[in-house]
Amino acid sequence: MMSRLFLTAALACAMAIPAAFAADPATADKGLCQGDPIGAFYVTKVAGAEDDGVEAGEALCYRCKYGSRPMVMVFARQTSEPVAKLVKELDSAVAANGDAQLKSFVTLFGEKADSLKSEGKKMAAKNVPVVVAKDKNGPANYKLSDEAQITVVIANDSQVVARHEFDADKIDVAAVMSEVKQMLN
Repeated sequence: MMSRLFLTAALACAMAIPAAFAADPATADKGLCQGDPIGAFYVTKVAGAEDDGVEAGEALCYRCKYGSRPMVMVFARQTSEPVAKLVKELDSAVAANGDAQLKSFVTLFGEKADSLKSEGKKMAAKNVPVVVAKDKNGPANYKLSDEAQITVVIANDSQVVARHEFDADKIDVAAVMSEVKQMLN
């Protein structure tokens, strides 16, 4: 009798848990949304942030390294002048917001890792590392859109504050930097 009662209670809990924690079907495949947790993913450092204690060629999780600090993660399928402009703006913001511990990094991903590494070296910045993702499709847990060439995830306390998707030649740098400033205030 006791075992049947326990089994009934366990089944009731098991049936309730998926309903309580199920992802919203309308947003399940749309990438990270405001309030979502940011997960770990592994990359190889290519260039930039020479004084961060990570050598070029070293594999690590920068998201993990930066912990719950405010950060801006740029995911790029390709590079362009607007991407380079965004990196320069982020580099300046990281330097200017040392007290807030703002961090940023650029993750390149795609089919041709050698080409990405070469492009990444050209975008190197003093305070922003440029890395290449282990997964050619970018980190799966970030649900990056196949259509977006550039995805910018702004996060604080290990949660998404905002996410933007852009074509590589149409990045709204001012909007991204405005949200970074707002996050820090």
